[in-house]
Amino acid sequence: MSIHDHQCRNYRGEPFNLGALRGQVLLIVNVASRCGFTPQLRELERLYRRYRDQGFTVLAFPCNQFGHQSPESALEFCAFSEREYRVSFPLMEKVKVNGADAHPMFVELKRQAPGVLGTSMIKWNFTKFLVGRDGRVIRRFSPRDGEAELRLALERALEET
Repeated sequence: MSIHDHQCRNYRGEPFNLGALRGQVLLIVNVASRCGFTPQLRELERLYRRYRDQGFTVLAFPCNQFGHQSPESALEFCAFSEREYRVSFPLMEKVKVNGADAHPMFVELKRQAPGVLGTSMIKWNFTKFLVGRDGRVIRRFSPRDGEAELRLALERALEET
C-alpha cells in the first residue's frame, strides 16, 4: 500500500489529501514540543525550504506517547512550532504511533521500514521516515539522525524519477 492512500488530518482536524503529494519525496516525522530533539524542527525547516521546489515535503505529526513530551493540542503545537522555529511545512493531527490505537499510516510506515533488529515499534520522538515519490518507504531514521544524515538520503531520493 502506498503512503498516499492513507487518510489523515491537518492540525485543525481537516482532511489532508496525501494523494495530492504523489510524485513528491516525503519526510514523515513524529514530533514533540518538550523533547531534547525538538530543536530538530529548525533542521527540518531548513531541509524543507532548501528542497521543496524540487518536490519535497515534511509532514510532522505531534505525538504524546513518549514521556508525555507533547501534551498540547495539535493547534497549540502548530502555534509553538511557528513561533519558536518558524516552521512552514505541513503540521498534522496529533497521533499515536504505537499500540492498538496507532495511526494506520504509521502502522504502514513501520511495516515497510522496521527498526533495529526488525522491531516495529517507534522508540522515541523524531523518528523519521523518508518516503519516495512512489509512496514507499526508502529509509527509517532514528531520532539521533539529524540534518546531515537526512540530506544525503534526501538528495538521492530527489534524483530518482
